[in-house]
Amino acid sequence: MKFKILDLFCGAGGFSWGVHKNRNFTTVIALDYNARAADTFKRNMPAATVIVGDITFPDVKRRVVAESKSQGVNMIIGGPPCQGFSLKGKKLGLADPRNFLFREYLNIVDELQPEVFIIENVKALLSTSAGWFKQEIVNTIAEMGYFVEYGVINASDFGVPQARERAIFICSRSRHITLPRPVGKQTTVRDAISDLAYLNSGEGDETQTYRTEPQSDYQKTMRDGSIELYNHVASKHKPIAIEKLKLIPPEKGKEFLPPEMVGRQKFKTTWGRLVWDEQSPTIDTRFDAASNGRNNHPELHRSITPREAARIQSFDDSFRFFGSKVYIRQQIGNAVPPLMAKAIADQIYSFYKS
Repeated sequence: MKFKILDLFCGAGGFSWGVHKNRNFTTVIALDYNARAADTFKRNMPAATVIVGDITFPDVKRRVVAESKSQGVNMIIGGPPCQGFSLKGKKLGLADPRNFLFREYLNIVDELQPEVFIIENVKALLSTSAGWFKQEIVNTIAEMGYFVEYGVINASDFGVPQARERAIFICSRSRHITLPRPVGKQTTVRDAISDLAYLNSGEGDETQTYRTEPQSDYQKTMRDGSIELYNHVASKHKPIAIEKLKLIPPEKGKEFLPPEMVGRQKFKTTWGRLVWDEQSPTIDTRFDAASNGRNNHPELHRSITPREAARIQSFDDSFRFFGSKVYIRQQIGNAVPPLMAKAIADQIYSFYKS
């Protein structure tokens, strides 16, 4: 079976890029309200019809549905935001206006009746209000006539060099599809970025040639098909930030700073360095700020670059991010790790080919 996908809330395209690694899956329509993220999606996956717009606008929804029907969409993927999933929102549940994006997602599912759809979201969605919202979502999906399997998976179990837990719902019209099981050995920060360890603060160009040979199988895989290196530009830190980083030994944190230099940050991980032979913590949208968390280079005096963050998210080097620095870091930090998406696609296909 071949799957033609509608990617809702597509962002820069991590989810689609990952499922495309299984040749039986192709995203034909994608939607996001963020024009800059949509531009990155379109430039990397030009065969897809990319729509920029708000899913709550009737004309946008009509176009998405019409395009999906004309192109034979039989699968939907996406991670609708869920601002209203709180104790106060429990009274109205999915009828709470703050959960309109979740409702819109399920409304489009109901209208298109795809064979499969996937919901990806924050881990806390399953436990909020003692699981009440999770059960409401499961019940709504069941009422629509779908089998649903759900749970938490960790990206690090699927070759992603990062501990990133996400709630996943796999929904099918015709069969129960279990969540993918962990595969292979875990990938480390060293596996991911050791070949890029040569820039200092403020150095690097948007497009450059590789300076080193790959030092791991993961790096060979990430470089496959890439002629040039994109987005490997180090943040230009203030002198005081560099002074602080020079006081922090490789793979250590702010415990090595004198009290007067720690600042007001209350979190233990601020000013922390990554550890070479461990997985990275979750990459967020401020990974280029030295004080943000444990996202500084294991030994160099700078935060990680967008390309290093993309490697840790498991984006191939051939995937190029477009826009200003702030938009690129949002695109990377908000993305679904492609290798995790591939594992989900592989799992779904294994249930259909049999």
